[in-house]
Amino acid sequence: MNSSKRKEKTEAPLNFSGQPELESPSFIIGWHLDAGRFGEGVIDYLNRKLGGQSFCEIEPADFYPLRGVAIEDGIVHFPESIFYACPEKNLLLSICTPPAYEWYQFLNLILDVHEYCHAKELFIINGIVSLSAHTSPRQLWGTVNSAEFKTALSLYNVVRELDYITPPGQRPTLNSFLLWAAKRRNIPGISLMVPIPFYMVAVDDLKARRKVLEFFNQTFDLEMDFSDLDEEIRRQNQIMYEIRDSFPDIDQSIMRLESNLRLSEEESQRLVKEIDRLLKERRD
Repeated sequence: MNSSKRKEKTEAPLNFSGQPELESPSFIIGWHLDAGRFGEGVIDYLNRKLGGQSFCEIEPADFYPLRGVAIEDGIVHFPESIFYACPEKNLLLSICTPPAYEWYQFLNLILDVHEYCHAKELFIINGIVSLSAHTSPRQLWGTVNSAEFKTALSLYNVVRELDYITPPGQRPTLNSFLLWAAKRRNIPGISLMVPIPFYMVAVDDLKARRKVLEFFNQTFDLEMDFSDLDEEIRRQNQIMYEIRDSFPDIDQSIMRLESNLRLSEEESQRLVKEIDRLLKERRD
């Protein structure tokens, strides 16, 4: 496809600021605002380690309400969906704010960028809420849109035998919708999910982040050194140990989760609130 046809196909609401030099790259996409700041943390880490440079973004006006923006800890968060190129490792990355409406149009814009860069496959990452304790090993789950891709995953430690049907009257998940849209355009895709303890949904789950980064490190031979992330995980584990040691009620709740026992709704809400507050206080 020549450059003039490319630009004609990918005009607004895609805003290009550069021309990436990639050769049939793999494409990894994450989402803002998912559990444990998972997608944002993984894409940020890959960009820092691999020298990712932004080259395109989706204009937000058609996909988000303009009546206001989110404010968290005094910081205004505007919806943004940005694409990055990592030429040295031949990767295409993106971190997107989930659209409020016009899902199909939005997801097809993502796939337009995929085709614009002649990417060969799509990896969607996200964290999902789990009832497990933070001391449990993180697992990597995968769902795919082609039998061939599922066979290829047999080389890796990915849970692939998942069964799920969208409940009547509910929308499919955004990841399932994107896999379906990719299938319609003959793009092989996989959704990679890591279960995240429910009481760490609002904070960084660093162990979950490392789990999927290990997968990409192996899959794409990235040769990344995780010593910095391992040190952050060590500090977070130490903080969690100190919290449990100082607050017996929290320790008792987590011990019940470690024994595969359920908490009441009130106990669960209290645990979420206290862990969020204490982790932020001690981290600061």
